[in-house]
Amino acid sequence: MLDFLDRARSIAGPSYSRWLVPPAALAIHLCIGQAYAFSVFNFPLSHLIGGTQPGPDDWKLSTIGWVFSVAIVFLGVSAAAFGAWVERVGPRKAMLASATCFGGGFLVAAAGVATHRFPLLLVGYGVIGGVGLGLGYISPVSTLIKWFPDRPGMATGMAIMGFGGGAMIASPLATILMARFRSVAPQGVAPTFVTMGVLYFAFMMLGVLIARTPPAGWRPEGWVPRPHGKRLVTSGDVIVNEAVKTPQFWLLWVMLCVNVTAGIGVLGQASPMIQEMFPGAITASAAAGFVGLLSLANMGGRFFWSSLSDYIGRKATYATFFLLGAILYALVPSTGRAGSVALFVTGYVIIMSMYGGGFATIPAYLRDMFGTIQVGAIHGRLLTAWSTAGVLGPVLVNYIREYEIARGVAKADAYTVTMYIMASLLVAGFICNLLIRGVHQRHFTQELPIVVA
Repeated sequence: MLDFLDRARSIAGPSYSRWLVPPAALAIHLCIGQAYAFSVFNFPLSHLIGGTQPGPDDWKLSTIGWVFSVAIVFLGVSAAAFGAWVERVGPRKAMLASATCFGGGFLVAAAGVATHRFPLLLVGYGVIGGVGLGLGYISPVSTLIKWFPDRPGMATGMAIMGFGGGAMIASPLATILMARFRSVAPQGVAPTFVTMGVLYFAFMMLGVLIARTPPAGWRPEGWVPRPHGKRLVTSGDVIVNEAVKTPQFWLLWVMLCVNVTAGIGVLGQASPMIQEMFPGAITASAAAGFVGLLSLANMGGRFFWSSLSDYIGRKATYATFFLLGAILYALVPSTGRAGSVALFVTGYVIIMSMYGGGFATIPAYLRDMFGTIQVGAIHGRLLTAWSTAGVLGPVLVNYIREYEIARGVAKADAYTVTMYIMASLLVAGFICNLLIRGVHQRHFTQELPIVVA
């Protein structure tokens, strides 16, 4: 088994089809995408003792919310810390480590729920599971970029689309399991965690078994690389420790951070926001439908925008995200005051599609800037921007809303300042994107790094 996991054993033979790699990547990303559905556990976790109502010793919703935030933080931290290791050992070991941490995190979290120890829940899902998220996020993307040098945006979009759509599977699955196990344990949460941990580990192992890396120097049959220089596509390779010394890396870091900050805060507050902006016109069930629509836009945008970037270029794609996004965020308060639900929903569907598209396009942007040799490790370092935004976005939306309401602003207008701040952040991202230039040749590596399996 250990020999099978070695990088040398994962090199594809002549009969291997590169179109087997996207299903392997989806097997990982559809599972770890469950993170976006963690909120389905919020109310059950806050009623473990009280039953129908929270008991005196039950965890508060604000406390439970830290589980998701910690998981996102450790996603970025682990991706940055282990990115070079993923490139060194190859996809099989990295995907196995991801499956072990993500599935095992559920089991530790289940123990925390069963004994009602919040630190154990936080360590299980937030820390151990978060490490699984980070390893599982970058390892398929790195492999896909190497297999699809002709269409890197489309390839990464196929995988990362799975992360955006994972919640659509996880949410109903968790609901069904909790209902089935309700007579076994309080709210059915602990056995649901155990079941999901085992199921996800098994499904992620399909990716481990299928994944292969291309032989050195491999190119798709008949593909001729585009002339370099026209669309910021590098002619060399940059290793991760050199990439972080370039201004391009930090410009891209800021771009990802502001794009995610603008989207993730709204995504987490979407249901109450639309109900408060259109009081009496939007019911709780209609708001739930709005959240589902945003999830579809998030998922579809990951494939659409990343595929489009293969034709119009990464810089033009991100310029669209920031310019159009800033305009839409600035117009959101006006649609609320005008009472136009249709315009409000349309605007946020487009915003969420670009939020997802930003995740899917950034690996191809990195590949254009720094080459393919250590793109997974560089991608891992960049995902610390996601960790930052995972805290910054919800804080901006939630705390500014509370401040506005506390000083007497109507709930329908409590998001106005936040939307203008988000628009300003996207303008800053637009400026960073304008400043992007090709990486100077002095950063290129002259020889391949030593690979130790």
